[in-house]
Amino acid sequence: MRLKYLLIMFLLFWAVVSQAQNERKFVRQGNKYYEAAMKDTAHLDTVQFNRAEIEYLKAIEKKPEETKWNFNLADALYKQKKFGESAEKFKEIADKTPNKVEKSRALHNLGNSLLMGNKLDESIAAYKEALRNNPKDLETKYNLLYAMNMKKKQQQPQKNNQNKNKDQNKDQNKDQNKDKNKDKQDQKKDQNKDQNKNNQDQKKDQDQQQQPSQSKISKQNAEQMLQALENNEKKIQDKVKKVQALKAQSKKVDKDW
Repeated sequence: MRLKYLLIMFLLFWAVVSQAQNERKFVRQGNKYYEAAMKDTAHLDTVQFNRAEIEYLKAIEKKPEETKWNFNLADALYKQKKFGESAEKFKEIADKTPNKVEKSRALHNLGNSLLMGNKLDESIAAYKEALRNNPKDLETKYNLLYAMNMKKKQQQPQKNNQNKNKDQNKDQNKDQNKDKNKDKQDQKKDQNKDQNKNNQDQKKDQDQQQQPSQSKISKQNAEQMLQALENNEKKIQDKVKKVQALKAQSKKVDKDW
């Protein structure tokens, strides 16, 4: 009975060892493809990196929690420019591993994936988190400064465009205000012109209304003046007649004498 138990344990042990060897076999094959792709510096050998990805997936299927194999898979994805997938894998590793050094490496590569995907704010945050776990990592510091500089350069044209748009809006508002003021001035000028014309017309109407009354008054004055002159002349004539009559009588008396 004991011998049977030992035999079962022996078989299980070799089964585990055999399975582990198969898993490592996938990893070793994946590493060969990865290293072969890295040797070709003339161009990006996505075929070899893709083969490495497939082998790493086979190993991880057997042992999903193995950090190093997941790391290799994320690297293969990154080399194929699958930056979205590599970012997800590096983030997954960073969230699961308790080791600060490994966490920092995963966050560093997460920052690289995000940076290559032009997600500058997210990459900066990843680099900063990596430095919190490993403050002495000079490469992460350099990448952080690089990402921040890229963001600054990216914001500069936007700022210039905003200033340009602001100046354009200012000029446009200035032109609009100028046109508006001109319209107001023209409108005011037209209103003043119309008002002056109305005043002139009203004055002309008043003059036309006043002229007959002035003529009438002048005629009355003239008649009164003529009547006064006639009366004065009649009185003078009467006085002259009386004087002549008195002179005639005086001569007659003297003559009679």
